[in-house]
Amino acid sequence: MARWGISGLALGMAALAMGQAAAAEHDLYVGTYTGKVSKGIYRLRFNDATGKLGAPELAAEMGNPSFLAIDPARKLLVAVGEMDRPRLGGGVRSYSIGAEGKLTAINEQPTQGGGPCHVSIHPSGKVVLVANYGGGSVASFPLDADGKLGPAGSFIQHEGSGPNKDRQEKAHAHSINVDPSGKYALAADLGADKVFVYKIDLDNAKLIPAGSVDIAPGSGPRHLCFDPDGKTARVINELKNTITSLRWDAAAGKLEAFQTTSTLPKGFQRESYTAEVVAHPTGKFIYGSNRRGDSIAALTVGEDGKLTLAGFASDGVKEPRNFIVDSTGKWLLVGSQNGDTIVVFPIDATTGVPGPDGVQVKVPSPVCLRLLPVGR
Repeated sequence: MARWGISGLALGMAALAMGQAAAAEHDLYVGTYTGKVSKGIYRLRFNDATGKLGAPELAAEMGNPSFLAIDPARKLLVAVGEMDRPRLGGGVRSYSIGAEGKLTAINEQPTQGGGPCHVSIHPSGKVVLVANYGGGSVASFPLDADGKLGPAGSFIQHEGSGPNKDRQEKAHAHSINVDPSGKYALAADLGADKVFVYKIDLDNAKLIPAGSVDIAPGSGPRHLCFDPDGKTARVINELKNTITSLRWDAAAGKLEAFQTTSTLPKGFQRESYTAEVVAHPTGKFIYGSNRRGDSIAALTVGEDGKLTLAGFASDGVKEPRNFIVDSTGKWLLVGSQNGDTIVVFPIDATTGVPGPDGVQVKVPSPVCLRLLPVGR
């Protein structure tokens, strides 16, 4: 029988304490469409040890807060209001996050383009970036130390169209993300079949055009993520239900495609459109959501960076848009828009495939999820 001395017992207790500390409570903020039941942004408590979700509560009333971004260091949340007002377009609004997770509005700026659908915050906390889907444009806004948004520092109208006359009659900027170096922003444009690259002028909150890369005609690039190593970008293509993988040269600000792969099961014949793409924190897996296909595709990353379909999660999923993988890599949380639910799936650490029987909690028309650790 093993004997514990004082030092051994201390080590054991320390290890136990570390294991307990590793489990964390998070506030899950949910952006929604407000045309039916929803009233704005909701908040739920999430436990990363159990995967359990608490009951939702309304954190802030807002019209169509369809995409959210969080600055965890300053406890700020920024949301776009997806609407199209004459001359103003939609809106982007900043909120402070209180001790109990409550949201308090700070201010709002017009996005200058219709249908803002994506927002991101530069890691410095100085600049907010917005993509306007309806207007086919991108804009940048200064964010001061108090979380107040200034007027647009730059507004850039995209040009271009694609072969799909119903969806690609003009440019439709669908997302804008900051690259891992913090020097560039990449904007996926569904209508133009391009990813536009911009240099970021932090001091003046401006975007400076720095080129673009073509995606296969008719693909409809929608969202983008980077692998954890920052060397590969993954673009999910809404109209073709594919993911295009691209090498990212951060020194030159250049993208080069090297693979495109389907997100649908073999033999799938129904209509489907993709929405979100997310990298697992280990870099071993990539996930994509299939709207109308009602599933989350899990793909493994090979040594050469190429993707291979590994499986799907579909239980309780109806029209999945945005989803996230938590920082532990154990859980995948999905906004099931037409199911009016958040679904939490456990992730198989070996295969990367989300397991069945996900935990479900009712939230009206959820379309964007963001986690913030509690008390950190």
